Amino acid sequence: MKERIALFIDGGGLEKITSYFGNIPIDYNKLTEFMAMGKPLLRCYYYHCLPYQSSPPTQDEQSKFSSKQKFFRKLNRLNDFTVRLGKLEFRGFDKEGGKPIFEQKRVDVHLATDLVMHSTKHIITHAALLTGDSDFLPAIEIAKSEGVHITLFYSEESDLRAHDELIDAVDERKKMAKICLIT
Repeated sequence: MKERIALFIDGGGLEKITSYFGNIPIDYNKLTEFMAMGKPLLRCYYYHCLPYQSSPPTQDEQSKFSSKQKFFRKLNRLNDFTVRLGKLEFRGFDKEGGKPIFEQKRVDVHLATDLVMHSTKHIITHAALLTGDSDFLPAIEIAKSEGVHITLFYSEESDLRAHDELIDAVDERKKMAKICLIT
């Protein structure tokens, strides 16, 4: 089987990294090239969700929602790029400041399902993940058992640090640097 890589980007995790560096703009073509590490690319999958809108939505909510839709449409039109959307669910208010609590749903499941499916069907030989979430450990274990080489792209910044079990579970680790994200 010829080498082929698929990229799996946790959009929320990537937003946290770029926010830490001052909301730097990202050239997604360069990021994809960086993460593919010279291997033939099957596809780059980007996982996220649209912002929450109350009923009826506020003007600010509508604006954020519309802006994010345009961004996802733009990403989805990049060559070899697929955007998979989950949903942001309202879960109530926190006890301290009455701030709304939101929770992403289906995003992690989409990523894990794609990784497992591509691995078990032997569509890929390599997978690169940009995330810090340990929820992906079972999917990573399945992919590795199918012979897929897993590379984790992650941040070591204290507020963004990837889960230790995730770092231990992969075959290769690459720290994200500001320079690989800038346009």
